[in-house]
Amino acid sequence: MDYGQVEAAARFGTDPRTYQISTTQFVGDEHGHVKELHTVKVNMRFADGRMNFDPIPARREVWPAQLVLLAMGFRGPEDQLIDQLGVARDPRSNVKADHGKFHTSVEGIFAAGDMRRGQSLVVWAINEGRGAAREADRWLMGRTELP
Repeated sequence: MDYGQVEAAARFGTDPRTYQISTTQFVGDEHGHVKELHTVKVNMRFADGRMNFDPIPARREVWPAQLVLLAMGFRGPEDQLIDQLGVARDPRSNVKADHGKFHTSVEGIFAAGDMRRGQSLVVWAINEGRGAAREADRWLMGRTELP
C-alpha cells in the first residue's frame, strides 16, 4: 500500500481497495445525481489472447456513492471498426502494423499507440502518433517533411 491507502486503512480499519469487481449499474436520484453503484465480483481468466471477466452472480453488492471517477483499464482495441475495415490482428488482438511503418494489412489504413502495441504509456502513444502521421503523410504525398 502507498501512503494514501495506509492512511485510509488507519482511518477506516481496512485496506480501501477492492479487486476483481465489475460495476454493472449506476443508480441516480430524482435530480440525476449518482446515489449508488451495483457491482458483481468477477473471476479473471486469460483466453483467446485477452483477459476475460466472468461474473459470479452470487457476489453482487450495492455501494452508496456521491461521486464516481472512471479509470478505465485497456482490454484491447474495440472490435467493430477493426472488423469493418478488415485489418489483420496480432496474437494479442491488437492491430498488426510494424513499428516505424505503422501500415496495417489494408492499404491506406495506419495504426499506432495502444491500438497497435497494446496497453502502454501515453508517451509511447504520442511518439507512435507522430510516427503514424509521418507515414500517412508520406503515403498521401509521396514524401514527408514531418520529423
